[in-house]
Amino acid sequence: MLRRVAAALAVCGIVLVPVLAPAAQDHKEMISGPFKSGPEVTEVCVGCHEQQAKDFMKTVHWTWKEKQKVPGKGEIEIGKINLLNNFCIALASNWPRCTSCHAGYGWKDAAFKFDDPTSVDCLVCHDTTGTYTKTPTGAGNPDPKVDLEKVAQSVGKPSRQNCGACHFFGGGGDHVKHGDLDSSLLKPVRSVDVHMAEPAPSMTCQDCHKTKAHVIPGESMAVSLGKGARVSCTDCHGETPHKIPTYNKHTKRIACETCHVPFFAKGLPTKVWWDWSKAGQDRPEAKDKYGLETYVKIKGEFKWQKDIRPVYLWYNGETARYLLGDTIDPSRPVPLNKPLGSRKDPNAKIMPFKVMRGKQPYDKELKTMATPHLFGGYWKHFDWNRAIADGNQAAGLAYSGQYGFVETVMYWKVNHMVAPKQAALKCMACHQREGGLLNWKALGYPGNPAQPRLK
Repeated sequence: MLRRVAAALAVCGIVLVPVLAPAAQDHKEMISGPFKSGPEVTEVCVGCHEQQAKDFMKTVHWTWKEKQKVPGKGEIEIGKINLLNNFCIALASNWPRCTSCHAGYGWKDAAFKFDDPTSVDCLVCHDTTGTYTKTPTGAGNPDPKVDLEKVAQSVGKPSRQNCGACHFFGGGGDHVKHGDLDSSLLKPVRSVDVHMAEPAPSMTCQDCHKTKAHVIPGESMAVSLGKGARVSCTDCHGETPHKIPTYNKHTKRIACETCHVPFFAKGLPTKVWWDWSKAGQDRPEAKDKYGLETYVKIKGEFKWQKDIRPVYLWYNGETARYLLGDTIDPSRPVPLNKPLGSRKDPNAKIMPFKVMRGKQPYDKELKTMATPHLFGGYWKHFDWNRAIADGNQAAGLAYSGQYGFVETVMYWKVNHMVAPKQAALKCMACHQREGGLLNWKALGYPGNPAQPRLK
């Protein structure tokens, strides 16, 4: 590999020096194009950064899966690659669209070669020009309009824009999925996020998600059971950050975000309902008061909300998860994931969540969730039976030929959009006599713990 890269560089008059060049170094004199594809750029990158490519290829940003211990099933590989959600549902058979956010090139089907370092997309994380974009349906390949030579010569440390290119746009668009991650965080005011506010402190993602060997700590509840590397407010602020002892006492059972993120979806509305059962109808497409789509033929009905109060639940850091092939009870909403913990669990804290609900297809006979072929499938022919048959086959699932739609629910931790301390929740937000934010009985209390002291 190195000899091939060295020969290619020699043609351009560049001598390959066996030194690992840091990403922040000026690369204008080190890289010369033109480049016709992303892999051509990466081949030059690994000439100096071969170890970095190897490290990256071990991470979940590359594999979209990792071995996790699943109760009753042992240790299996799960992740974005084979888990369901109630947005665009599943990866299998929908690769070119879903993998537009993969940090690699060319994942267009199940035959993608995860052992090929030249398929690693270095530029999506290290572009500093702000001009690098991927084709939305191009299996991770860059937009043909991108000047790859210019971007490659201008690489540097990742910025919020690099991370947000995928994480702000999950679920098919900006401000759709997480609720606390969207493009309003590119240049937020203090009221939106006190950490990322500009001009100061203007923290980057890696200020909290401290990276080593390309492993970025922090997990989404949508793709993990909660056993991996985590990020916590206490990493910087400690366990007793307050001057008031009563507040510090609360941190033992109350997550920092519960008080310090009183609202999410502050800059832009987020999606809270997606009904696939309404797709395919010949009716006018519609929009709501925010100007956002509430009906699209290929996707169904949506609901959006802004300035949302979170739902508060106990969370011990672990998550229950629906896995492909699990049977369901279609008479009630199916939790695709669910935070674990209770008042009696010493490791649990009360945590804020976004709750996402929707309706999606399932196998009526087998009572299993479906993985429909949408991109290039249902979105072209509007035949659910065909879409489910094709998608389930790609996912290795059986299909009875009988389908229906079932309500599903997902939980997303709210960690970002931290308010200034002046806007954090005060005692009476939860402990007032009536109408407080917490449902004490649902949390396992007989009533408001401070009630005897309230007058």
